[in-house]
Amino acid sequence: MAATAENLIRKQIMLSADNIEKLDQLSKIRGTSAAEIVRLSIDSYDPDSNDIDESELMELVSERLQEAIHETAKTRKRLNKALKTLELKGIK
Repeated sequence: MAATAENLIRKQIMLSADNIEKLDQLSKIRGTSAAEIVRLSIDSYDPDSNDIDESELMELVSERLQEAIHETAKTRKRLNKALKTLELKGIK
């Protein structure tokens, strides 16, 4: 959202100290204003997003975890092979 001064309206809101602290941290991390963080948060808020089927979500998490485990195993195999090769060449 490219907000310009012409299309913005000032609105006073009240936030907790924790909200302010988090807002300041996000603002620093992203290198943008706190107001922009609030605008982005409002744009992304969807109260109806709780319709996510928990079993589908768990299945997706399980699939991604299995992929990560498989890739880690492949990487460890290649790493062990490379270390063995270096060891045989006397490099260690």
